[in-house]
Formats: sequence, structure tokens, C-alpha cells
Amino acid sequence: MAKKKVKRASKPKYQMFVSHATDDKWIATTFCEKIDATGASTFRDDRDINGGDDIPEEIRTQIKQSRELVVLLTPESVDRPWVLLEVGAAWGWRKDYRIVPVLCHVTVDAIPDIVKGKKAFQLNEFDQYLKELQKRVER
Repeated sequence: MAKKKVKRASKPKYQMFVSHATDDKWIATTFCEKIDATGASTFRDDRDINGGDDIPEEIRTQIKQSRELVVLLTPESVDRPWVLLEVGAAWGWRKDYRIVPVLCHVTVDAIPDIVKGKKAFQLNEFDQYLKELQKRVER
């Protein structure tokens, strides 16, 4: 009797949630391209939420499915309610949830209190962050 091959589920991709203000869409798109090149997958609300979808529910679901959240902090995003909501949801989701602030034309003083204790990267250090991410993706 021939054995049936059991198809093993492939390891799920290391999913990332990219939080940003609408005005920073070009930078967020570039982030996603670079993150995707590491082997991780990205979720970006302006790209991945379809017409008719429940936006808050989809964001909540995708934050839960993601392993970490990268938040692009710019003069346009530091006070945006949606960005702060996404960061807060990630912060409250799991103790080990990684939240990575990336600063672009903002000072450390502008970082929202909820992520002040997190190691932040300047935009010009994004390649360093990608090297760290690559190691996590390969585990």
C-alpha cells in the first residue's frame, strides 16, 4: 500500500504592519518594497484594505497577524489619530510585540509617549533596521 504524502503547511511569512500618515504614502511604499525584499510580507492600509471592508476591524486583524509594526514618524504623522491608534493597538496586543519607530524630520522629543522607550531609527538608518529584520525573518 502506497503511503500518502502529507503536505506540510509552509511556515507563515513574517508579516509586518506599516503605520504611516497618508501624506507619507511614498515613503511607506518604499518601506514596504524594502521590507518585502527581506522575505517578510507587509500590510499597508491604503494598499491592502478593499472598498467596503470594515477599516477598524481589518486593521485590528492585521495587527494581530503581524509580528511587528513599523511606524513612520514624520511631522505629518506624530499626532495623527489613526497612527496613534495603530501603535496603541500593537502595544496592547502582546507583551513581545515589536514596535519600531522610524524618524523622518522629527526629533526624539516628538515621539509619542507610547513608543518613547523603543529604540528608534532615523530614516537614514533604515538599512540597519532591515539587516536586523532579515535575521528575525530567517529564524
